Amino acid sequence: MLDVGDGNEMYWETCGNPDGEPVLFLHGGPGSGSSPGQRKLFDPARFRAVLIDQRGSGRSRPLADDPTVDLSPNTTTHLISDIERLRTHLQIDSWHVLGFSWGTTLSLAYAEALPNRVRGLVLGLVTTTSRREVAWITEGVGRIFPEQWERFADAVPDQYRSLPLVDAYGEMLNASDPAIRHHAALEWCAWEDAHVSLAPDHQPSAQFKDPAFRYLFARLVTHYWRNGAFIPEGKLLADAPKLNGIPGTMIHGRYDVSSPLDTAWQLNKRWTTGALQVLDDAGHGSQDSFPAAVLEALARLPTR
Repeated sequence: MLDVGDGNEMYWETCGNPDGEPVLFLHGGPGSGSSPGQRKLFDPARFRAVLIDQRGSGRSRPLADDPTVDLSPNTTTHLISDIERLRTHLQIDSWHVLGFSWGTTLSLAYAEALPNRVRGLVLGLVTTTSRREVAWITEGVGRIFPEQWERFADAVPDQYRSLPLVDAYGEMLNASDPAIRHHAALEWCAWEDAHVSLAPDHQPSAQFKDPAFRYLFARLVTHYWRNGAFIPEGKLLADAPKLNGIPGTMIHGRYDVSSPLDTAWQLNKRWTTGALQVLDDAGHGSQDSFPAAVLEALARLPTR
């Protein structure tokens, strides 16, 4: 555990070769937390892998599943500061960064803020969490899943119907009535399970069966999404040329309707030392081709 200030302690772990290439893994969500299975992404002979649980999630404390926990000191800027504090604590001068989904937004924000600390980037399921993307994932994608979206929208009480859905759910998840909070978490996570994949063999997330995790996840996601990740609109795309000189790969499924391919496409046009790999058989990371592509991209990262 690392004291990162504001009453927060961040869980971190390392695995693999203590003298290997340092690589930081940034999980999705926000709120998913890291998991032991993610260690398998890293060649233990080559890499010194560093995994963290971002503020409010996983084994970090305090957890966002407590509605009294103040989320104001939980922003992208705070997370970047936490990463830097850990890098200094581990005496790592610079490292590779691997991020998935929301973790790609955080990876981009970190690398654009501190490009001299990033030696290589692998970004899977690319998103910048812009307000445009949030509007799509909460409103627009309902055109593809009308039955599930109608349930998602109809779960909002009358007093919040004038708000955009992400704001309405944000209000519900912070309501004083626990029944409203838990109902909002259930419906939010049901919608997450609906839109994340077009694959016929898609299985709902087992984590969402846990009411505490559902609430934590939905609360953190809406906190970041309704604020556009606390990043000025379009900034990550506009500042992508700051990544030039950093080698890396973006990996994206053509059937990813949660995070459409156009964001990765626009990043690829601006990040000239990065490459875009489109998986024609994949959605939002569920197919076997995705982890295989990640392993191959990690293997291509430069050595010291």
